[in-house]
Amino acid sequence: MLVAGNWKMNLDLAAARQLTSGVVSAIGDPSPVDVAICPPFVDLDATFSILHGSGIRMGAQNMHASESGAFTGEISAAMLRAVGCHYVILGHSERRQIFGETNAGVSEKTIQARKYRLVPIVCVGESLDERNAGDHESVVESQVRESLEGVAIEASSELVLAYEPVWAIGTGQTASGDQVEEMHGHIRDIVEDLFGKEIGVGIAILYGGSVNPGNAQDLFSREDVNGGLIGGASLNAEKFAAIVAAAKSVQ
Repeated sequence: MLVAGNWKMNLDLAAARQLTSGVVSAIGDPSPVDVAICPPFVDLDATFSILHGSGIRMGAQNMHASESGAFTGEISAAMLRAVGCHYVILGHSERRQIFGETNAGVSEKTIQARKYRLVPIVCVGESLDERNAGDHESVVESQVRESLEGVAIEASSELVLAYEPVWAIGTGQTASGDQVEEMHGHIRDIVEDLFGKEIGVGIAILYGGSVNPGNAQDLFSREDVNGGLIGGASLNAEKFAAIVAAAKSVQ
C-alpha cells in the first residue's frame, strides 16, 4: 500500500518546510504503509532534509527523458536522484492535457527513470466524454500499454501505476468504489500481460481523484486498489495523515 501526496504547483519554501514537518509529526511511523510526498522542484532539497530518517519518501512531479542538455527549465533523472527522490510522477493528466505529453513521451521518461533507479508513478485515466461513450477501458488500456512500451522491470516494486479519471481530479467528484475496482482490475490484467503474472500481480495500482479522509477507507479496501495519489488533501497534514491511517486500517 502506497499513499503519495502530489503538491502540484503549490507552496513556497517556507510553507513547504512547515507542511513537511507537519506531515512527519502527524504520521509518525508510516509502516506498514509506504508514504511519499512530491513537492515542486524548488522545494525538493529542503523537503528531503526534513524527511530524511522519517520513513517517508520523496518524489518529484515530472522529469525530462534526456540525460542532460539544452533543455531550459527541465530536470533530469540524475538530478532528482541526487537530491533524494525515490519516486517520480509521470504522465499526469495535467501534463497530458495542458502540456501535450503523449504516451510515447511518457514511455521515454519511464525508461530513463528506471535507468536511475527512480520508481515511476505512471498516471492513466479517461475523460468524462470517453467514459460516457463507453471507451474508458480501451482508452486506459492504450495509455498503459503505450506508456510502458519498452519498459523493463525485474520486480514489482520498480513500477507504480496510478488510475486518475480526469473528471474526478480536483472536482470533488469521485468515481464510485465499483467503478474504481472495475478499472483497477482491468489495469491489473494489462500489467500481468505485459510483465508476467508473478511481477504484475504485485505492482501497486493507486487511485487518484478527490480522495479524502471520508472516502479513503472504502476506496483502499477495494480489490486491486493499492493506495492513492493524493492531490488537494495532501496540502493539509492532518487530512493526509488521516488518509494514511485509512490505508493502514486496510493493509
